[in-house]
Amino acid sequence: MESIITYFETIPSLHRSIILVGGLTFFWLLESGLPLFKFKYKKWKHAIPNLFFTLTTIIINFGLAWILLSTAEWVKVNDFGIINWLPQMPLWLYAFLGVLFLDFFGAYLAHFVEHKVKPLWMVHLVHHTDHKVDTTTANRHHPIESLIRFLFTLIGVVVVGTPIALVFLYQSMSLVFTQFTHANIKIPKGLDRALSYFVVSPDMHKIHHHYRLPYTDSNYGNIFSIWDRIFGTYMYMEREKLVYGVDVFPDEKKNSNISDLLKQPFKKYEKPTLSSDNER
Repeated sequence: MESIITYFETIPSLHRSIILVGGLTFFWLLESGLPLFKFKYKKWKHAIPNLFFTLTTIIINFGLAWILLSTAEWVKVNDFGIINWLPQMPLWLYAFLGVLFLDFFGAYLAHFVEHKVKPLWMVHLVHHTDHKVDTTTANRHHPIESLIRFLFTLIGVVVVGTPIALVFLYQSMSLVFTQFTHANIKIPKGLDRALSYFVVSPDMHKIHHHYRLPYTDSNYGNIFSIWDRIFGTYMYMEREKLVYGVDVFPDEKKNSNISDLLKQPFKKYEKPTLSSDNER
Protein backbone atom coordinates (compact mmCIF):
# COMPACT_ATOMS: atom_id res chain seq x y z
CA MET A 1 0.00 0.00 0.00
CA GLU A 2 2.85 2.35 0.82
CA SER A 3 4.28 1.99 -2.68
CA ILE A 4 0.89 2.86 -4.21
CA ILE A 5 0.62 5.99 -2.06
CA THR A 6 4.18 6.99 -2.97
CA TYR A 7 3.42 6.52 -6.66
CA PHE A 8 0.28 8.67 -6.63
CA GLU A 9 2.01 11.35 -4.58
CA THR A 10 4.19 12.17 -7.56
CA ILE A 11 2.25 10.61 -10.45
CA PRO A 12 3.50 12.16 -13.72
CA SER A 13 1.02 14.04 -15.90
CA LEU A 14 1.83 11.59 -18.69
CA HIS A 15 0.65 8.67 -16.56
CA ARG A 16 -2.60 10.49 -15.74
CA SER A 17 -3.10 11.09 -19.47
CA ILE A 18 -2.50 7.39 -20.14
CA ILE A 19 -5.22 6.50 -17.61
CA LEU A 20 -7.65 8.85 -19.38
CA VAL A 21 -6.88 7.78 -22.95
CA GLY A 22 -6.29 4.13 -22.06
CA GLY A 23 -9.60 3.81 -20.22
CA LEU A 24 -11.50 5.57 -22.97
CA THR A 25 -9.93 3.36 -25.63
CA PHE A 26 -10.53 0.15 -23.66
CA PHE A 27 -14.22 0.79 -23.04
CA TRP A 28 -14.70 2.16 -26.57
CA LEU A 29 -13.48 -1.18 -27.95
CA LEU A 30 -15.46 -3.18 -25.38
CA GLU A 31 -18.64 -1.42 -26.46
CA SER A 32 -18.18 -2.81 -29.95
CA GLY A 33 -18.09 -6.40 -28.71
CA LEU A 34 -20.52 -6.28 -25.78
CA PRO A 35 -23.06 -3.51 -26.52
CA LEU A 36 -25.98 -2.95 -24.16
CA PHE A 37 -27.90 -1.13 -26.89
CA LYS A 38 -27.21 -1.40 -30.61
CA PHE A 39 -27.25 2.31 -31.34
CA LYS A 40 -27.77 3.36 -34.94
CA TYR A 41 -25.29 6.22 -34.93
CA LYS A 42 -21.96 7.32 -36.26
CA LYS A 43 -19.82 6.66 -33.22
CA TRP A 44 -17.09 9.19 -34.05
CA LYS A 45 -19.59 11.93 -34.93
CA HIS A 46 -21.40 11.35 -31.65
CA ALA A 47 -18.10 11.48 -29.77
CA ILE A 48 -16.99 14.90 -31.08
CA PRO A 49 -18.98 17.14 -28.66
CA ASN A 50 -18.27 14.75 -25.78
CA LEU A 51 -14.53 14.79 -26.44
CA PHE A 52 -14.66 18.59 -26.77
CA PHE A 53 -16.08 18.84 -23.25
CA THR A 54 -13.57 16.28 -22.02
CA LEU A 55 -10.85 18.59 -23.30
CA THR A 56 -12.34 21.66 -21.57
CA THR A 57 -12.53 19.70 -18.32
CA ILE A 58 -8.85 18.74 -18.62
CA ILE A 59 -7.84 22.34 -19.31
CA ILE A 60 -9.79 23.68 -16.33
CA ASN A 61 -8.51 21.03 -13.93
CA PHE A 62 -4.95 21.52 -15.14
CA GLY A 63 -5.20 25.30 -14.79
CA LEU A 64 -6.52 25.03 -11.23
CA ALA A 65 -4.26 22.17 -10.14
CA TRP A 66 -2.00 24.48 -8.13
CA ILE A 67 -4.94 25.33 -5.84
CA LEU A 68 -5.59 21.63 -5.25
CA LEU A 69 -1.91 20.98 -4.57
CA SER A 70 -1.64 23.91 -2.16
CA THR A 71 -4.80 22.90 -0.30
CA ALA A 72 -3.73 19.27 0.05
CA GLU A 73 -0.33 20.41 1.34
CA TRP A 74 -2.02 22.72 3.86
CA VAL A 75 -4.18 19.95 5.37
CA LYS A 76 -1.14 17.70 5.59
CA VAL A 77 1.05 20.28 7.34
CA ASN A 78 -1.74 21.28 9.74
CA ASP A 79 -2.96 17.72 10.32
CA PHE A 80 -6.45 18.96 9.43
CA GLY A 81 -9.54 16.99 8.41
CA ILE A 82 -11.65 13.99 9.40
CA ILE A 83 -9.21 11.21 8.57
CA ASN A 84 -6.41 13.01 10.42
CA TRP A 85 -8.51 13.41 13.57
CA LEU A 86 -9.38 9.72 13.78
CA PRO A 87 -7.32 7.33 15.93
CA GLN A 88 -4.20 5.91 14.28
CA MET A 89 -5.07 3.21 11.76
CA PRO A 90 -3.42 1.00 9.14
CA LEU A 91 -2.38 2.82 5.96
CA TRP A 92 -4.82 0.83 3.80
CA LEU A 93 -7.74 1.90 5.99
CA TYR A 94 -6.54 5.53 6.02
CA ALA A 95 -6.39 5.49 2.20
CA PHE A 96 -9.76 3.76 1.86
CA LEU A 97 -11.54 6.25 4.13
CA GLY A 98 -9.86 9.16 2.38
CA VAL A 99 -11.08 8.03 -1.05
CA LEU A 100 -14.51 7.04 0.32
CA PHE A 101 -15.21 10.43 1.93
CA LEU A 102 -13.72 12.37 -0.97
CA ASP A 103 -16.09 10.45 -3.24
CA PHE A 104 -18.96 11.77 -1.14
CA PHE A 105 -17.98 15.44 -1.38
CA GLY A 106 -16.46 15.48 -4.86
CA ALA A 107 -19.04 13.28 -6.57
CA TYR A 108 -22.21 12.37 -4.67
CA LEU A 109 -22.84 15.69 -2.90
CA ALA A 110 -21.85 17.79 -5.92
CA HIS A 111 -24.11 15.70 -8.15
CA PHE A 112 -27.03 15.84 -5.71
CA VAL A 113 -26.81 19.63 -5.40
CA GLU A 114 -26.65 20.04 -9.17
CA HIS A 115 -29.98 18.25 -9.46
CA LYS A 116 -31.68 20.23 -6.71
CA VAL A 117 -30.59 23.81 -7.52
CA LYS A 118 -32.26 25.03 -10.72
CA PRO A 119 -29.38 27.13 -12.16
CA LEU A 120 -26.95 24.28 -11.51
CA TRP A 121 -29.34 21.79 -13.09
CA MET A 122 -29.35 23.90 -16.25
CA VAL A 123 -25.56 23.59 -16.29
CA HIS A 124 -25.62 19.86 -15.56
CA LEU A 125 -28.15 19.29 -18.36
CA VAL A 126 -25.30 19.20 -20.86
CA HIS A 127 -24.34 15.84 -19.39
CA HIS A 128 -27.89 14.49 -19.33
CA THR A 129 -28.96 15.48 -22.83
CA ASP A 130 -26.83 12.84 -24.52
CA HIS A 131 -29.30 10.54 -26.27
CA LYS A 132 -26.72 7.80 -26.89
CA VAL A 133 -24.93 7.24 -23.59
CA ASP A 134 -21.55 5.60 -24.06
CA THR A 135 -18.09 5.86 -22.55
CA THR A 136 -17.47 9.25 -24.20
CA THR A 137 -20.44 10.64 -22.24
CA ALA A 138 -18.43 10.22 -19.04
CA ASN A 139 -16.77 13.65 -19.19
CA ARG A 140 -19.42 15.51 -21.15
CA HIS A 141 -19.58 18.42 -18.70
CA HIS A 142 -20.09 22.09 -19.40
CA PRO A 143 -17.01 24.16 -18.39
CA ILE A 144 -19.09 25.79 -15.63
CA GLU A 145 -19.83 22.34 -14.22
CA SER A 146 -16.13 21.51 -14.29
CA LEU A 147 -15.59 24.54 -12.04
CA ILE A 148 -18.43 23.47 -9.74
CA ARG A 149 -17.07 19.93 -9.42
CA PHE A 150 -13.59 21.31 -8.75
CA LEU A 151 -14.97 23.49 -5.94
CA PHE A 152 -16.73 20.54 -4.28
CA THR A 153 -13.57 18.44 -4.56
CA LEU A 154 -11.60 21.27 -2.96
CA ILE A 155 -14.09 21.43 -0.09
CA GLY A 156 -13.76 17.66 0.25
CA VAL A 157 -9.97 17.86 0.49
CA VAL A 158 -10.26 20.35 3.38
CA VAL A 159 -13.05 18.59 5.28
CA VAL A 160 -11.71 15.06 4.79
CA GLY A 161 -8.04 16.08 5.14
CA THR A 162 -6.75 14.14 2.15
CA PRO A 163 -3.08 14.48 1.17
CA ILE A 164 -2.32 14.91 -2.52
CA ALA A 165 -1.53 11.21 -3.00
CA LEU A 166 -5.09 10.28 -2.04
CA VAL A 167 -6.50 13.13 -4.13
CA PHE A 168 -4.73 11.81 -7.24
CA LEU A 169 -5.69 8.23 -6.37
CA TYR A 170 -9.33 9.29 -6.02
CA GLN A 171 -9.30 11.25 -9.28
CA SER A 172 -7.77 8.32 -11.16
CA MET A 173 -10.33 5.87 -9.75
CA SER A 174 -13.14 8.34 -10.40
CA LEU A 175 -12.10 8.72 -14.03
CA VAL A 176 -12.00 4.98 -14.72
CA PHE A 177 -15.28 4.36 -12.89
CA THR A 178 -17.15 7.06 -14.78
CA GLN A 179 -15.88 5.67 -18.10
CA PHE A 180 -16.95 2.19 -16.96
CA THR A 181 -20.43 3.15 -15.74
CA HIS A 182 -21.26 5.19 -18.84
CA ALA A 183 -19.89 2.63 -21.29
CA ASN A 184 -22.50 1.03 -23.53
CA ILE A 185 -21.64 -2.46 -22.32
CA LYS A 186 -23.83 -5.37 -21.33
CA ILE A 187 -22.74 -7.46 -18.38
CA PRO A 188 -24.84 -10.21 -16.73
CA LYS A 189 -27.67 -8.74 -14.66
CA GLY A 190 -26.76 -10.82 -11.63
CA LEU A 191 -23.17 -9.57 -11.69
CA ASP A 192 -24.30 -5.98 -12.17
CA ARG A 193 -26.69 -6.20 -9.20
CA ALA A 194 -24.00 -7.81 -7.04
CA LEU A 195 -21.52 -5.06 -7.92
CA SER A 196 -24.10 -2.37 -7.11
CA TYR A 197 -24.05 -3.34 -3.42
CA PHE A 198 -20.46 -2.14 -3.19
CA VAL A 199 -19.67 0.14 -6.12
CA VAL A 200 -21.65 1.96 -8.78
CA SER A 201 -22.35 -0.52 -11.57
CA PRO A 202 -23.11 0.31 -15.23
CA ASP A 203 -26.83 -0.45 -14.98
CA MET A 204 -27.12 1.41 -11.68
CA HIS A 205 -25.73 4.59 -13.15
CA LYS A 206 -27.58 4.36 -16.45
CA ILE A 207 -30.87 4.41 -14.53
CA HIS A 208 -29.80 7.94 -13.56
CA HIS A 209 -29.71 8.78 -17.28
CA HIS A 210 -33.33 7.72 -17.84
CA TYR A 211 -35.21 10.60 -19.44
CA ARG A 212 -37.86 11.05 -16.75
CA LEU A 213 -38.21 11.54 -13.04
CA PRO A 214 -38.02 10.04 -10.51
CA TYR A 215 -35.21 7.99 -12.04
CA THR A 216 -33.21 11.04 -13.14
CA ASP A 217 -33.00 12.09 -9.48
CA SER A 218 -31.48 8.84 -8.26
CA ASN A 219 -28.19 6.95 -8.19
CA TYR A 220 -25.92 10.00 -7.87
CA GLY A 221 -22.83 8.03 -6.83
CA ASN A 222 -19.65 7.75 -8.84
CA ILE A 223 -17.40 5.14 -7.23
CA PHE A 224 -19.12 3.82 -4.10
CA SER A 225 -22.83 2.96 -4.02
CA ILE A 226 -23.03 3.29 -0.23
CA TRP A 227 -23.96 6.97 -0.40
CA ASP A 228 -27.09 6.35 -2.48
CA ARG A 229 -28.14 3.55 -0.16
CA ILE A 230 -27.51 5.56 3.02
CA PHE A 231 -29.37 8.66 1.81
CA GLY A 232 -32.22 6.79 0.12
CA THR A 233 -31.47 7.89 -3.44
CA TYR A 234 -30.95 4.39 -4.84
CA MET A 235 -33.46 3.22 -7.46
CA TYR A 236 -33.73 0.23 -9.76
CA MET A 237 -35.42 -0.35 -13.08
CA GLU A 238 -34.98 -2.94 -15.81
CA ARG A 239 -32.31 -1.94 -18.33
CA GLU A 240 -34.63 -2.74 -21.24
CA LYS A 241 -36.89 0.19 -20.24
CA LEU A 242 -34.13 2.79 -20.33
CA VAL A 243 -34.63 5.86 -22.51
CA TYR A 244 -31.75 8.34 -22.49
CA GLY A 245 -31.99 12.11 -22.53
CA VAL A 246 -34.22 14.63 -20.71
CA ASP A 247 -37.95 14.68 -21.44
CA VAL A 248 -38.29 18.47 -21.70
CA PHE A 249 -35.19 18.87 -23.91
CA PRO A 250 -35.89 16.28 -26.62
CA ASP A 251 -34.12 17.88 -29.61
CA GLU A 252 -31.29 15.44 -30.29
CA LYS A 253 -29.83 17.64 -33.02
CA LYS A 254 -29.41 20.63 -30.69
CA ASN A 255 -28.23 18.33 -27.91
CA SER A 256 -25.39 17.21 -30.18
CA ASN A 257 -24.26 20.69 -31.21
CA ILE A 258 -21.33 22.17 -29.28
CA SER A 259 -22.53 25.76 -29.70
CA ASP A 260 -26.03 24.96 -28.41
CA LEU A 261 -24.61 22.94 -25.52
CA LEU A 262 -22.36 25.81 -24.45
CA LYS A 263 -25.46 28.05 -24.31
CA GLN A 264 -27.53 25.44 -22.46
CA PRO A 265 -27.09 26.92 -18.92
CA PHE A 266 -28.57 30.22 -20.10
CA LYS A 267 -31.75 28.82 -21.62
CA LYS A 268 -35.17 28.99 -19.99
CA TYR A 269 -35.72 26.50 -17.20
CA GLU A 270 -38.15 23.72 -18.06
CA LYS A 271 -39.71 21.75 -15.23
CA PRO A 272 -39.08 18.00 -15.64
CA THR A 273 -42.07 15.72 -15.99
CA LEU A 274 -42.77 13.56 -12.97
CA SER A 275 -44.37 10.32 -14.08
CA SER A 276 -44.02 6.61 -13.74
CA ASP A 277 -42.16 4.69 -16.42
CA ASN A 278 -45.28 3.06 -17.82
CA GLU A 279 -46.76 6.49 -18.62
CA ARG A 280 -44.25 7.11 -21.41
